[in-house]
Order: sequence, then structure tokens, then C-alpha cells
Amino acid sequence: MISPLRLAALLAASLLVALPAAAQQKPYEPQIGQAGKDVIWVPTPDEVVDRMLTMAQVTKDDVVYDLGAGNGKIAIAAAKKFGARATGIEYNPDMAKHAQGNVVAAGVSDRARILQGDIFATNFSEATVVTMYLLPGLNMRLRPTLLAMKPGTRVVSHSFTMEDWEADEISSMDGRRAYFWVVPAQVGGSWQLEAGSDKRELNFEQRFQKIEGTVNLGAATQGGLRDASLRGFNIGFAYVDAAGVLRSFTGRVTNGRMEGSWRGDNGTEGRWTATKK
Repeated sequence: MISPLRLAALLAASLLVALPAAAQQKPYEPQIGQAGKDVIWVPTPDEVVDRMLTMAQVTKDDVVYDLGAGNGKIAIAAAKKFGARATGIEYNPDMAKHAQGNVVAAGVSDRARILQGDIFATNFSEATVVTMYLLPGLNMRLRPTLLAMKPGTRVVSHSFTMEDWEADEISSMDGRRAYFWVVPAQVGGSWQLEAGSDKRELNFEQRFQKIEGTVNLGAATQGGLRDASLRGFNIGFAYVDAAGVLRSFTGRVTNGRMEGSWRGDNGTEGRWTATKK
């Protein structure tokens, strides 16, 4: 039989052994500047997060993906303040678990989640809005994937550009910058235009969202397109026809087809379509 003194001594010894192990079970706390897979972790300031999501005009109908989610603050803000469905992709397993805990603590686990994964291997094609705070080289590695997304997808980057893919908007907040793009439809090449009984060949040259082009007016005459613009799947252009009428066209691009309405400066108007040749 163990004496009371012996039992007390054994309990005290077990506590001394257990204390270091318990100390090692402290909750994970990320440190600013800690190394990650491709970048160090530096959280985006709240005012920049708010501006990024505002620039993208995020609503409850959006699906937001944050690439390199860190502690989850962008995904949480997208869900909590803007009502969107949001997913953050974070490579570090400890950080991903910590961020998911933040999602739960913020009360938005029904609309937000953090996935542990590699942003270059995870499918985020369902996104209508993509946010990121990476590095220039990583932005450029992602650029082909972003440009292949559905036209009209909005992209926002904290601090870093997409080089010669010029931003549609740049916002500044206390010395920090956020860059915004709309993924453009692919319209470069030749199209067969039909506007009522009038049939013409259009030719577009495209550099990201910048377009210019010509229209075949017959008799070996090529007219230049005026005010050519492309924003996501929305396209606009105008030309002066052989009769001297300025025709202005607006429409949408969908799967190798354009359609919309046109108006002439002489009061004529109608519908138009164009098919990729």
C-alpha cells in the first residue's frame, strides 16, 4: 500500500513532467514575416481589404477566392461584410487550420471556408472574384490561368501588378496600392457581322482588354473602327459606313458569338450579330 506522502510525491512528479508537454500545446499564432512556400506572411491592412472588395463590387451573388489566404481575413470580410461565398486557399497547414478557426469565430462558416492547398494546383475556376497579395513573379505565373477564366471575372491584387496587362483601376490607400482588372473576352481575329440585310467582315486586334480593328466596306475599302472598347464580355465599337452614316454598336461576347444593338446618327437602329470566322 502506497503511503499518503509517497502518493503526493508521485503526483507532484507527474505534474512536473506534464507541464512542459502542456506548454507545447499552445494555440498556433502566425508571426508577421514568417516564411511560407513562395512568400513571407504579411497581412493586408483592413482598409486595403475593404477597398479591394469594394473595387470588385462584391455582392451576395459572388464567389470570391483569395489566393494565399493567410489568416483568412479577406475571405472573412467578403462573407461577413459583403455577403459573398468565399474560399481562401492557404498552403501552410497550420495557418490554414488557424484561419478556419478565425472563420468559425467570425460566425461566417456557412459562407466562408479555408482550404489547405497550393494555389497553382487548386481549381478556382468557379470564382467570380479573385483576390491576392503575392509577389510580381507569382502574379505572372497566375496570369495565364486568370486570363483563361470566364470573361467578366474580377481580379484584385494588393501591391503588385500584372506587368503589361494594364489595370482597369488603381486605388491608393495611405501609400498602399490595389490593382483591379476585368478578365476580357477573346475577340481577336475575323468576324462576320450581320446587321439586318447589311453584312460585313470585322477584324479585331487585341492586347488584353485593348482592342482596335477594321471593317470591310466593299470595293476594296477598309474602314477603321472608332471607340472600340472591351470590358469583360461587353464590347462596343463604331464605324462610318459607305453612305457616311456613323453606326455605333454595343453588345456582348459569348462563346464565339457577339450580339447586341446598333444605332446610326441618322436615326436608324436595329439588332446585330457577329460570328467568329
